[in-house]
Amino acid sequence: MNSEIRNLEPKAVWNKFADLNAVPRPSKKEERVIAFMKEFGESLGLETLEDKAGNVIIKKPATKGLEDRKTVVLQSHLDMVHQKNNDTDFDFDTQGIEMYVDGDWVRAKGTTLGADNGLGVATIMAILESKEIEHPSLEALFTIDEETGMTGAKNLDNSILDGEILLNLDTEEDDEIGIGCAGGIDLTAKKTYKTQAPAANSKAFKVTVKGLNGGHSGMDIIKGLGNANKIMNRVLFEGAKAEMQVAKINGGGLRNAIPRESNAVVVVTEKDLKEFKSAVESITKAIKEEYVTLEPNLEVEVKDTEMPAEVMSVKDQSLLLKTITAAHNGVFRMSPAIEGLVETSNNVAKVSVENGKMEVMCLTRSSVESGKWNLANTLESTFELGGFEVDLSGDYPGWSPNPNSSILKVVEKLYVKQNGEEADVAACHAGLECGILGSHYPEMDMVSFGPTIRGAHSPDERASISSTQKFWKFTLAALKEIPKK
Repeated sequence: MNSEIRNLEPKAVWNKFADLNAVPRPSKKEERVIAFMKEFGESLGLETLEDKAGNVIIKKPATKGLEDRKTVVLQSHLDMVHQKNNDTDFDFDTQGIEMYVDGDWVRAKGTTLGADNGLGVATIMAILESKEIEHPSLEALFTIDEETGMTGAKNLDNSILDGEILLNLDTEEDDEIGIGCAGGIDLTAKKTYKTQAPAANSKAFKVTVKGLNGGHSGMDIIKGLGNANKIMNRVLFEGAKAEMQVAKINGGGLRNAIPRESNAVVVVTEKDLKEFKSAVESITKAIKEEYVTLEPNLEVEVKDTEMPAEVMSVKDQSLLLKTITAAHNGVFRMSPAIEGLVETSNNVAKVSVENGKMEVMCLTRSSVESGKWNLANTLESTFELGGFEVDLSGDYPGWSPNPNSSILKVVEKLYVKQNGEEADVAACHAGLECGILGSHYPEMDMVSFGPTIRGAHSPDERASISSTQKFWKFTLAALKEIPKK
């Protein structure tokens, strides 16, 4: 299967991508990919370092004739988001990603592909390995844990790099040159609740929300896609009008992925069954009509299931459903300075209710620091009013755009030369590492670009083959155009 991938052009990139995707590399569990990358650098006889955070740095001298150019840092992150379809049997901790070609796209079988940011990593590896590619002195920076906290970038050694220019290869539109990004903060709300035995003469049901697109909670938040946690909450909110009681909820997963699926177990007395089913059918119909163009495959299923031993008390259930109803999800504010850019947003990423404990996880993003804290404080207030204890953590800064960047002028001109049109120079609502890296190296000049990737952070993730060819050509040309020292 992956042999088909290895024959794609440029072979140097796709072969390295196949090698990388054979190594399990979930965030927080990067030991194997760190070892893989160190072995790769050492096998080339290049200076290979690992800092205390676990970031890997591989340094390569300039090729003949480019020794007088500024040193370039090529940067991508090693970890990938792990998401799979419910019906996909796959163990991310032990298996390599199974890829296949679908027209102009490379996809994975029921899982995320890892093109975010694996194609950036593979591109850097191909450049490091090559004996023909012309380039200035290079420092390849492979960071860890970008997807769940950016701890690699945050804890980067402040003295390990000498480069004056950084090319971040983590943008997902091949006609875009990134010069700014959003910062973010994690919110975790926890609470205990009282349980009781289900009422006599009751029936138990499993409620499932599925068929949603999901996607990147930064780049895709502007699309207004369905959030499985919010949709499930609407269904349960209506169902609760018929004396329904919740036993369990498990929805969503990673903070940076728009939740695609949610499951709940509820109990309803037999005398209220007709009202419960009518309420669920009515709200399901309304929700499907709202999302008919965005989420045509949305389904809400209600099936018989085993009776649980405990259900949530009516009072605690009411507070939970009202709190999640009040918790903002999606775009909070559009940028007044940059047309079409989301400034501030929130993703209600995970809802877990079971065994007397409930937890809600969110990721709040903003390109404006005060805006980020405004929404974080709004959410914190919402959950605290619902009786939750709230923890704000994982705060990281955005990357402030510098339209006067010297390297930006170089790559802008190069893009026009290669493609006959101007690139889209923009800030994005994703959390690139450039802002954090800039806090360590404030004088470093940075831009970001990459191949076209769709559906990142979801099992629908796919990478364009023709775009990767365009990206490869652009990257190699950019290395030849690096200014002199």
